[in-house]
Amino acid sequence: MEIVIGRGKTAKRAYGIDEIALAPGARTLDPSLTETNWQLGEITREIPIIASAMDSVVDVDMAVKLSELGALGVLNLEGIQTRYVNPQPILERIASVGKSEFVELMQELYAEPIKAELITQRIGEIKAKGGIAAVSLTPVGVVKFSEILINAAPDLVFVQATVVSTDHLAPEGVTPLDLARFCQSMPLPVVLGNCVTYEVALNLMKAGAAGVLVGIGPGAACTSRGVLGIGVPQATAIADCAAARDDFADQTGIYVPIIADGGIITGGDICKCIACGADAVMIGSPIARAKEAPGQQYHWGMATPSPVLPRGTRINVGTTGTIKEILIGPARLDDGTHNLLGALKTSMGTLGAKNLKEMQQVEVIIAPSLLTEGKVYQKAQQLGMGK
Repeated sequence: MEIVIGRGKTAKRAYGIDEIALAPGARTLDPSLTETNWQLGEITREIPIIASAMDSVVDVDMAVKLSELGALGVLNLEGIQTRYVNPQPILERIASVGKSEFVELMQELYAEPIKAELITQRIGEIKAKGGIAAVSLTPVGVVKFSEILINAAPDLVFVQATVVSTDHLAPEGVTPLDLARFCQSMPLPVVLGNCVTYEVALNLMKAGAAGVLVGIGPGAACTSRGVLGIGVPQATAIADCAAARDDFADQTGIYVPIIADGGIITGGDICKCIACGADAVMIGSPIARAKEAPGQQYHWGMATPSPVLPRGTRINVGTTGTIKEILIGPARLDDGTHNLLGALKTSMGTLGAKNLKEMQQVEVIIAPSLLTEGKVYQKAQQLGMGK
């Protein structure tokens, strides 16, 4: 339904994750009977969670740990790990400065050139330790480093930008990345993002995407919505892009997973994303809180170091437990940020969904009071959902 903003301008209503809830039906089942496996390219994972390609979230060791636990971590090939042979002192500097100093420091640190040999080295280190080597580049980075990328042979490539499309007009003399040609030329699966609409998601699938990332601006450390005024609330964005996936599958027989990226903090958020149609989620700040995370209690957006227009900030997320506790428990916190897989399986059991495909079919209701109804004491005492 369209809403009239004023003469000559209408808008549609969109919904965020916090505005919806999942309604139980007539059937329940024991959580141990639920199956959360999903597939991206030829890779099957037990946990439908991907750690974001952010320098505060994933380094070589974290990518390996996530692989061992049944999840997936994506290494940022245009970040600290490929600009510095020894990233540790750089990460310590980022964690040590005050709020008024960090943007300028980040711009200085990220001005260090990316070293091609470090791209090859980091991918090799992950594979040598038995991890899945999933890596991320911007479209500009892909144009510059595609040959090196092919020779390094990672397992998955993510091509990410604040907004990505198959129809990009570049300045004269600049050749933009041809996404379809790149996907066809790569001997491995390519995940494309980010997008928030049916049309763009469908076009990315037609270009050959092995997966599509959904979300513009909802991340905990992202300021794109404030800086650019761009974004679509995640519940609506996921549902629209999932519809494109289903239509594309009906037309071609090819199923392209939808990955909800950003705005996801708790197990409940993950459950609602999948109920809206996502096959998996990409999360940053929940993983940055792990003891093993490289950010040292801090988390920052990928566009924070931009030399001309920063679209991210640095937040203090603290350290709340190990990556194992955060992903598969046992939970040490009562606010839904630990044992994310356990939360998903318990929710699926309560809703009677045996697998992720059935979870995508559960009833979704509009419930803006879901997170506040009856929570006066928790909010007043900053406990549980009131933190």
